[in-house]
Amino acid sequence: MVNKSFQPGQLVSSCAGRDRGRYFVVIEVVNDSMVKVVDGDLRRVEKPKLKNTKHLIPHNKLVKSIAEKLKSGQRITNEQVRLALKETLEEQNLNKEV
Repeated sequence: MVNKSFQPGQLVSSCAGRDRGRYFVVIEVVNDSMVKVVDGDLRRVEKPKLKNTKHLIPHNKLVKSIAEKLKSGQRITNEQVRLALKETLEEQNLNKEV
């Protein structure tokens, strides 16, 4: 079994569920098998999606601005998440499913 490690601010994509193919940012690691993810659009900061890690594909990319804010305990907004996610996806040449 492949060890998938997740950390706050990490870029992930969903491989199962109705949100399959969408990209998210991890905002909290609940335990070894569950994380909370947001995209600032359908999954907002106020109500993050609790997602099983086996249904996520971790990408070796941190969304730096969000990761730094989470680490320092600052509040993040949906707009900040959307913009940072968009910039990261463009930087990685990934297509975001809308």
